[in-house]
Amino acid sequence: MKSRETGFFYGHPQNRFWKVISALFGEETPRTIEEKKALLIGNGVALWDVLHSCEIRGSSDASIKNAVPNDLSVILGAADIKAIFTNGATAYKYYVRYAQPSTGRSAIHLPSTSPANAAWSAEKLLGEWKRIIP
Repeated sequence: MKSRETGFFYGHPQNRFWKVISALFGEETPRTIEEKKALLIGNGVALWDVLHSCEIRGSSDASIKNAVPNDLSVILGAADIKAIFTNGATAYKYYVRYAQPSTGRSAIHLPSTSPANAAWSAEKLLGEWKRIIP
């Protein structure tokens, strides 16, 4: 919900995505959309949604209905993507269901940075997310 309100990925202030990514690359946590874009571009990270649209209540992944996948050929054709990672089990599930058949590329499932994934501490997340660094 917050991401839709802010107009950019992982907009909820308690989502740990930006803290994890910035820590991986030894940079300060970005605050603005421009800083977030600069962090991603500067470190060769592409970010895209598996789903183009869906019906969802709040930010509850379990409530997703009428999912419409994104055409990932757009980003895969425009950028030299070395590996595909998903942020959490739901993104992985939808990637495997909708995108993998057309891309022919498997994805690596990483633990969700969502605050709902309280079982994973920031340190534990960082340990797993190090896999994105070539």
